[in-house]
Amino acid sequence: MSPPSSRAPARRQRAWLTSVIVVVVLAVGSLAATLGLKWHPLLGLDLAGGLSVIYKPAHPVSQSDLNEVVTILTNRVDALGVSGAQVGTQGGNVVVSIPGVKNPQQILNTIGQTAQLLFRPVECFAPAYTAPKGKAASAAATLPTCGAGYQLSQANIAVTPNSSTAQGYTANSIPPDPAFAAVKSAEPSADKAGERVLLPGLPGAGAASRYVLGPSQMTGHSLKGAQAQQTQAGAWVVNYSLSGAAGSQLWDKVAQQNFHQYLAIELDGVVQSAPIIQPAQTSFSSFQGQGEISGSLTETEAKTLALAMQFGSLPVRLDALTTQTVSPTLGKSSLVAGLGAGIAGLVLVLLYVIGYYRALGLVVITGLALTAALLWAIVAVLGHTQNLTLDLAGVTGLIVSIGITVDSYIVYFERLKDETRAGRTIRTSVERSFASAWRTVLAADLVSLLGAVLLWMIAIGAVRGFAFFLGLSTLLDIVITYFFTRPLVILLGRSERITGARRFGVARGLAVGADS
Repeated sequence: MSPPSSRAPARRQRAWLTSVIVVVVLAVGSLAATLGLKWHPLLGLDLAGGLSVIYKPAHPVSQSDLNEVVTILTNRVDALGVSGAQVGTQGGNVVVSIPGVKNPQQILNTIGQTAQLLFRPVECFAPAYTAPKGKAASAAATLPTCGAGYQLSQANIAVTPNSSTAQGYTANSIPPDPAFAAVKSAEPSADKAGERVLLPGLPGAGAASRYVLGPSQMTGHSLKGAQAQQTQAGAWVVNYSLSGAAGSQLWDKVAQQNFHQYLAIELDGVVQSAPIIQPAQTSFSSFQGQGEISGSLTETEAKTLALAMQFGSLPVRLDALTTQTVSPTLGKSSLVAGLGAGIAGLVLVLLYVIGYYRALGLVVITGLALTAALLWAIVAVLGHTQNLTLDLAGVTGLIVSIGITVDSYIVYFERLKDETRAGRTIRTSVERSFASAWRTVLAADLVSLLGAVLLWMIAIGAVRGFAFFLGLSTLLDIVITYFFTRPLVILLGRSERITGARRFGVARGLAVGADS
């Protein structure tokens, strides 16, 4: 049996070897897993191209309202299925950045709408607008009253349930009131919920191209959720549910007041649908907290309406202050330029450390490769789980971190060189030199990490991306230095074959004799 003193170095050597193997397996395994899942870092707006828009509230709002706007816009963007989108505040404005979009205008229209969903009784139909000759077009200050023969009252419509018809009922066809032909539709900014208003319908609505509506009787805040679905007949509808007992009771009250009459569902100044309430029934019955919006809805219209209803109304109308579209070509050029600069700098650094430190230079190359593998895996996972994007500022942070990482190796190697010059052997110096070098490396990395954290806390926009990736790389440098570089250099220093190699030995890199 070997004495305990001989077993201790063997256990330590196994521990060092295990530490190196664990780091390698973790880095390579993480990279292989993300590549196998086809996950990759999500590129930001400046690299992938896309849309950036700054919204300004139409009037001053509180911070809580601004936070609610950010939450709603975030939900809308996420529901669109785009990756890497970011929504935040900048002063009193809201900034939305969506990388990699193919149809920015459609997304802009969807996320920016105020989604003011109102339920209004329809007083009468109005014909298409015809500008009066010799007069400037303007909206009427006060809407005229609908003519008696054009009013959509229960008596004029005369709904009669009839199961033998395709619709399940019969009703009188009431034509548009010609008195409104010279009256312009109200602009969205003039659409007041508590006033009568003349609004257009969806394109292709037929004779009822415009509607004279009474004051709103219910808003979209009473809705809990909505979903676009296709019926068995192939028509697109929006099924919605009410928000609890209060929402259900309010809807039943509104529906009962408009039983066998038209009730318009208005979204942002456009009538999406104006169905007759329960025309196939002889008497009113409760909706039990659920309803359906039907009409001539296309798939896109139904999904857009459901999306706006699903995530509620914005507490304030937003105006697009600035809109910027970055082409994918420009983004690709930025990415190529950034990566080119990083790779060129990395190659020069690696050539230097190999020529100067010989075998120890291979430690630097291996450590940087493992750090890159872990960075790829972490950024890819965060991109697919937290929508983290890699922008040009982030690439800059990664490039800067290369210098910080290489500095850690140089501090260790130079301290090792000092120990061997003092007359100690490489075998005895590898551990002793790391103890003193580690304090320097840790102090430098903590300063860099503190700077990254402070920069993240006080900065906005792309600067935060620089801070995040710089901080992440610094943390990985600490881990790799202690759990990979230290044990690997100790193992190399204890190998006489590697230490004494003529051209690339450790001793040659440290400029000392092989027997040192």
